[in-house]
Amino acid sequence: MKLKFSLLWIAGLDLRITLLALPPVLPLIHRDLGLSESGVAALSNLPVLMLALSSIFGSLLVARLGPRSALVTGIWIIAVSSGLRGAGHSVFVLFAATFVMGLGIALIQPAFPALSREWFPTRVPLATAIWANGLVAGEALGASLTLPLVLPLVAQRWDLSFVVWAAFVALTAVILMVATRDEPRHERSSGVRWFPNFRSPVQWQLGILQAAASIAYFGANAFVPDYLHATNSAGLVAPALAALNIAQLPASLVVGLVPLRILALPASSFSVAALLALAVVAFLAGGGWTIVGAAMVGFGAAYLLIVTFALPPLIAGPGDVARLSAGTFTIAYASAFLVSLSAGALWDATHLAVLALLPIAAAPVIVVALGPALSRTAIPRA
Repeated sequence: MKLKFSLLWIAGLDLRITLLALPPVLPLIHRDLGLSESGVAALSNLPVLMLALSSIFGSLLVARLGPRSALVTGIWIIAVSSGLRGAGHSVFVLFAATFVMGLGIALIQPAFPALSREWFPTRVPLATAIWANGLVAGEALGASLTLPLVLPLVAQRWDLSFVVWAAFVALTAVILMVATRDEPRHERSSGVRWFPNFRSPVQWQLGILQAAASIAYFGANAFVPDYLHATNSAGLVAPALAALNIAQLPASLVVGLVPLRILALPASSFSVAALLALAVVAFLAGGGWTIVGAAMVGFGAAYLLIVTFALPPLIAGPGDVARLSAGTFTIAYASAFLVSLSAGALWDATHLAVLALLPIAAAPVIVVALGPALSRTAIPRA
């Protein structure tokens, strides 16, 4: 069991580590390939867009292969495409390989909730917390180790830095292939149902609740730096972003260690909503409170995200975990993309910097409306 927990955590790293290895080398790519700022923005957001558009096909992959083989297949896609991003120093290859890498990440996301229930049927929240902790750690490692560790190893070549991270991902796939086997599952024999049921109220409730986490987190990443510049606090950008991302780590411990009966109490949802609302107040207060507010957003958004990762294996019927998860990812990432776009357009139209906080302010409203009912639904299925 310990081996499977470890493998789940390492596989969680693969969801983000190659994605977050890009920002540190963007200045080098910009210099060598002559990308415009629009090109840089498109390159950065392409994988996120793929997460919204392609997670449904991850459900199909799980239905056809089972969660373990689907995970291995997707990890190989991530490894090969990520390593090829710098081939030939070509803008076309860079975008094409990034597109395929985003597809691979989208394909394996629905496999994680399904595998959590298959490997750990009585410990789904703990299994979810473990792979989600790996996801968060992957964000931190990819972003923080590329410049000081990986680039010096490859003579400051950004194309080879992608190969280093890709080799790590490929090693994960090899270990999974050697150390695990597909378990016989009666669910797969009837596995025709793979497309999410978008007519289900629960599907939309889950998707919108997860969207609250994505809206708060991605909204903070996108707008807090410009908000701080606009409010003459540019010196707080680095510590605020660090606090936002580091505070995600303890959230995974809370979900993994606190009993589900406690997490499902309405008070838990109200507490997270209050935390996110107070984060807005902290940003408005300015100064050192900005860093506190960023940490509140990081913790609250990560807690919400991990809880919504854990709910499909607890709520879904036999064979439906992957398609419920895929539908949730689709709704959540698409909603986050649209809300962030709208908030940016409002800021452009009004020139009011405070509107940058709208995505964060919207999250607690969603949590209060949907969190308690969904958490209570999970209890009898646990």
